[in-house]
Order: sequence, then C-alpha cells, then structure tokens
Amino acid sequence: MIAITLLRVAGVLLLLLAAVNLYVPKRFAWAEELPRLSLLNRQIFVVHAAFIVLMILLMAALTLALPGDLMAPSRLSRALLAGMGLFWIVRLLVQWFVYDSRIWRGHRFYTVMHYVFTALWIYFSATFAFALWQNVRIGS
Repeated sequence: MIAITLLRVAGVLLLLLAAVNLYVPKRFAWAEELPRLSLLNRQIFVVHAAFIVLMILLMAALTLALPGDLMAPSRLSRALLAGMGLFWIVRLLVQWFVYDSRIWRGHRFYTVMHYVFTALWIYFSATFAFALWQNVRIGS
C-alpha cells in the first residue's frame, strides 16, 4: 500500500528533522540571544523547543514502527492521522503567514531553507491527509 510507504518516508524525514534541530541553537546563536530574555521566558523557550523535538520524534516513531496500525481503520488511527496532518498544515501556514518575509528574502541561505521547509511541510501535510483519506476509504 502506497500510504504505508509514504508514512515510512515521512518517518525518516521526521528523524532527519529532529537531527537538524540539534544544530539550530548554534546556527541561530541561542547562547548569545537567549540571555537577553528574562529567566522565565528563556526557560519557557527552551522547554517549548525541546517539546517540539520530542513531538517530532514521537511522530517519527509512529510512522516508522506502526504504519500498518495507522492505516488500520479505527477511530484512534484516524484521530492520530488527522492530528498529525493538522499539525503540519498549520506549520505550513505559519511558514508563510507568521514568519516575516524580511527574514528570508534577499538572503540566499534563508531563502533556500524557507523553500526546503515549505516543501517538507507540504510533504508531511499531504502524506497524513492522504493516509487519512485512505484509512477512511478502506474502513467504508
């Protein structure tokens, strides 16, 4: 089934995304930037960043270890697929409508990354939406 293959590819990409997040603090100079925040805001920021990586790893684990279970028609599998799809659709919208384009326009590296991550968010959104559609179709 193609949906299972797409989910496995998504799992590998999610693992790579989690790994990339290991380099984010250095690339964006968090050691220099974060001390400007209050202690509370700094700790909230770090905790939220860690929890985002944890969620990415959990999604990777689900898609790599249990793609067949995600495709087995059930309310739980549909809820998980819908939730993961919604997560990535919202992330795609944030990429285009929350981040100010001045961050990436005119900066080659940031422009390339903007479009690479846009493609990745589209892949995740489409994969989870397709898997959900297939799940519902199989269960009908």
